[in-house]
Order: sequence, then C-alpha cells, then structure tokens
Amino acid sequence: MTLDFSAAQHLTRELFAALKPTEALFVEIASESSQFIRFNRARVRQIGMVEDTVITLRLQSHQRTASSSFPYSGAVDLAAALDFLTQLRSETEQLPVDPYLVPPTDTGSIQETYMGRLPDPDSVVETILRPVQDLDFVGIYSGGTIARGSFNSAGQAHWFATETFCLDYSLFTTTGKAVKNSYAGTHWDSATYQAQIEGDRQQLAQLEQPPRQLAPGRYRTYFAPAAVAELVGMLSWGAVSEAAYRQGGSALAKLREGVTLSPLFSLQEDFTGGTVPRFNADGDIAPPRLALIERGKLQTFLISRRTAQEYKLVANGANRQETLRSPLVLPGTLPEREALAALDTGLYVGNLHYLNWSDRPGGRITGMTRYACFWVEKGKIVAPIADLRFDDSLYEFWGSHLEALTDTPVWIANTDTYERRSLGGITVPGMLVKAFQFTL
Repeated sequence: MTLDFSAAQHLTRELFAALKPTEALFVEIASESSQFIRFNRARVRQIGMVEDTVITLRLQSHQRTASSSFPYSGAVDLAAALDFLTQLRSETEQLPVDPYLVPPTDTGSIQETYMGRLPDPDSVVETILRPVQDLDFVGIYSGGTIARGSFNSAGQAHWFATETFCLDYSLFTTTGKAVKNSYAGTHWDSATYQAQIEGDRQQLAQLEQPPRQLAPGRYRTYFAPAAVAELVGMLSWGAVSEAAYRQGGSALAKLREGVTLSPLFSLQEDFTGGTVPRFNADGDIAPPRLALIERGKLQTFLISRRTAQEYKLVANGANRQETLRSPLVLPGTLPEREALAALDTGLYVGNLHYLNWSDRPGGRITGMTRYACFWVEKGKIVAPIADLRFDDSLYEFWGSHLEALTDTPVWIANTDTYERRSLGGITVPGMLVKAFQFTL
C-alpha cells in the first residue's frame, strides 16, 4: 500500500524513540500509486493499478552502518520495523569501522508536492489508442503519483511527491522496422500527442524505403533529443563524479586540467521541474540549479558528503553515487523545424543504444544507431540507414565539432520500472555535429 507524509512521520518517530544513545538512524521511503497499461498491435494486453511502498532502514552505531528494506503494508509494520532494527544492531557489531561514515544532520526539512494533469484512468486507453488504431502500436503507459521520503534521527524530515505519466512506445512497419518514441511529462496534452504521432507516421513511411549502406567514416550528423539523452546519460558512468576524478576514473578529467568544450555546451542539474526530489538518501539538499559545465568550461563535479569528508571538500548535494539526477543541457538557437535544412547532407540519428566507454580517459564513447535513423540530402530524408557503430570523443562532438543546438529542449523521461517506477529524466535539445565518427 502507499504511504503519506503524516503516516511516515508517525512510523519514523516510533523508530527514533527506540534508538540507543550511541545509535543513529536513516529511514528512506519509496512509494507509488500507478496505473500500468501494456499495448500490442494497438490493443490492450495488460492493465492494472499498483500501490507499493518500500521502507529502508540504515542504522549507524560505533562508526558502522547496516541497512535493510521491507515492504510497508499497514499499521502492523511498526512491530516488523522494530524487529528489523534489532537485526541491524547485531549486524553492525560484525562490520568493520567506516572511516568516512556520513552521520545524520538536520539542516532543515523540505516537503514538496507537484500536482499534474494526467489522463483520466477510465478513458486513458481511448485517449492513447484513438490516433494509432490503424498502426502496429506497441508500448507501455505508466502514470500516477510517486513519493519519496528521507527522515533521520537528527530531526530531518523530507518528503517529495509528484504526478507524472510516461508512454513509451514503438510503431512497426510491415517489414519489422520501427519508430521508437515516448511522450512523458506532468500535464497530458492530446494535441501535442496527436502531433507527435503524425510525425512518427511520416518516419514510418520513410522506413519502408530500401536502407542505405554507408561506409565507415566521419559524417555530418544531426542527433534528435532521444539520442542526445543517451549520450548525456553516459556522464553518470564515471564522468561528473568528484570521487571518480580523484580515483583517476573520470571521463571529464581533462576539463579539470584546463581543456574546454564548445562554448555552445552547458550542462546543469535542474530540480525546478518537479519530477525528482532535491534531497538525496542521506538527506542532503541540492540547490535548485547547479551548473556543472558552463559555456564549455567545468564549474564543478558532483560532490557527495562522503566524498567531501574523504577529500576535505564542500559537498553540493550529490547522491552517494554522484550521478546525474535531473540533467539539463541548455538549448541553443537553431530552430527545431530547421534542423534538417541545417544538416543539409548527412545522417539523422533518432536513437542510440548499447553505449559504453571505449576510452574513458579520452572521453570516447561507442554504441550503435537504432530505430529511425536516416540519410539526408539537401535537407530532405531520402532513405533509412543500415545500423552503424560509432566511436567518438565527447571532446569533439561536444567540443570542436559541435555546430549547433536546437532551441527546444525535450524532457526524455527515465522509463525504468525495475522494482518501481523511476523518477526524473534528461532534458536536452537536438544537436548538430559537423563530423561524427562511425566505425562499422
């Protein structure tokens, strides 16, 4: 079942009252009430509601930490939670001392609730399927309220709740090729959804053409926002982390040493959209906006409180993994409708997948094109392309080879539903690169 703020406060007060003088406790809460609908061939294949809450206890005692999680199912869980607390006490006695343990603090609490405008649960199926009845439409819709809580025995009590939706879908041709897209946000707009499907229809028709085989080499390339989001997501894999830099594993180390990217490229964490909480599991609060790279120059890495303690730095609200939670690439000036004309002749890349570092110190990323990717001549799509592997450095495609960013950023939602619906996403514009390296 789901848990609200007042019920969470009651549960945590009882737990904190049971602590010994030498103990400290963090309580993390992940709760949701979501509607899920799975579609295949423009028909409903599965539909239902999920109400779920998981509580995680992290006990600190004598410079040691142990944790445990359990599902919340009602008032009877106070006794169960106290039992878990007893088990954690015995575990901490067997653990080694943690020299960089992060104790709980109380720097003020925040409670934020963001109300959205989601499709009516009783008519959402008709709303989604009406524009795609004649198409081979496959996808999953999830929508509802997600809540996160972070409480500690020092007195901090954070709560965050947001209403969001995400329709993650593909449209297939008769030959099995697909256009992959998503529509997500906090306020559903049927006109926007209808216009997006019409654009997908055009790409679907273009996919019916024989594919163009391209030789390896450097090509002028336009990346749609979904493809840009995949590249930005790689920065959470050992790039924007201060700990990764200190340990010699940051793909952005050259920026700390004085190298710069294009002045067109600026990256920040932006929590003002109401899709992800500013607080992390330790209760630390990030600023509403945090500039990481500004006009090509590094401003800061993400610094957790644990990293700050280890290296005697000032933390900036990062989570323990020092990963991006709500990244925003600032838009440029290229009108989105003129992107193909600006490309002129080259590749339109709609989606990427299988990304990985091929040379992390050099900032080189490898991966594959996917779904609707096309060869463009004189600003017009002429043929789909056979899949290509790429291998290029971010110091080039966000550096000397970056020609333009579009003027309309798009929120690409995190569609993961492992264990529970994920929060947040990546907000990015489209990107025009004058030369991008394709290898196979």
